[in-house]
Amino acid sequence: MDYLKKNTLKLLNIFFIFLLISGCSKFQYLVEQGMGQASLFLKAKKNQDVLEDPLTSEEVKKKIKQIQAYKSYFYKFFQRIPKGHYEKTTILDREAVTYLVTASPFNKIEPKEECFPFVGCFPYLGFFDKKSAIKYKNVLEKDHWVTWVRPVYAYSTLGNFNDPILSSFFRYNDEVLAELIFHELFHSLFFIENEVQLNENLANFFSKKLVAIYFNWSEARKDQKVRERSRYKGLDKLIVHLVKKLENKYSRVQEKDKTKFEEVLKSFLEHHFEPKIRSYCSSNDLLPNRCYPLQRKWNNASFAGFLTYEEESQKIENLERKLGLNLLNFYIYIENKHKEYLENKLETPFSTYLFSSLD
Repeated sequence: MDYLKKNTLKLLNIFFIFLLISGCSKFQYLVEQGMGQASLFLKAKKNQDVLEDPLTSEEVKKKIKQIQAYKSYFYKFFQRIPKGHYEKTTILDREAVTYLVTASPFNKIEPKEECFPFVGCFPYLGFFDKKSAIKYKNVLEKDHWVTWVRPVYAYSTLGNFNDPILSSFFRYNDEVLAELIFHELFHSLFFIENEVQLNENLANFFSKKLVAIYFNWSEARKDQKVRERSRYKGLDKLIVHLVKKLENKYSRVQEKDKTKFEEVLKSFLEHHFEPKIRSYCSSNDLLPNRCYPLQRKWNNASFAGFLTYEEESQKIENLERKLGLNLLNFYIYIENKHKEYLENKLETPFSTYLFSSLD
């Protein structure tokens, strides 16, 4: 049975089970996304066929070969048998592969969770069709949710399917592309149900570390990156600090009228958030085009989406530093801790168990 048949049958089996145990409102969403995923498989061509096609540009061929090399290195580094990811390539008819919709109440900064059997809950919904994402956004806003829609250029099916290379990957330079591939492959290697934040932060941590090893960065280059990341971490911490101030302002609003909260947000962004961000970026040599918070439209939903991925990243670094292990052994440590967690049948989140030694 070939790649497409195996993936399509697997997809249909999963959706049939979802239909039996999910509400009808979610089934329509699942069917649409299943068709979108199946479309990626249907359009996928074997890498070798794409590489041998005279109509394929040299730049695309170069990117495919790079991704193949990154994949091979990833599995050798973690001493795992390579899986079937990135053996085919899909040329998209759009810039982004999917669009994420995050929603939050108008009176607090908290993501609306959507839960599904087997894979757990997520603080967003993803759509392959931008029109469907906008439609869902409009439905949410009619129910007084605040929304944020953002394009996504890469994602992983978490080992459920053999992901193809997507043409949206080709927009990245060598190092960023390597980090992206390492990040997505890490999800296929290690994934904890209902722990979106931990999953993302672990993938970020290991992919960044692995890029430095793969490209054999000099100590000077590593120091440069450490300083750069330190500046951006400081920027991230500033955003978290400012969001807490906004939440405090919301808590003092007596009225339940949405308009009042919108006024509070507008004043906060104009008089507190943007001036503080501009000042930080200016004093830390981050030019306007590199000061990413100034490029984003901020509201409760985008703040909620930001906080989803920021809170545990420092804990991972602290744990690595405390243990003093190399990258491979640090991963093995985390893997073993998860096995212990499952054997002990603990009810607390795995992240709590993993970082308990830091308390």
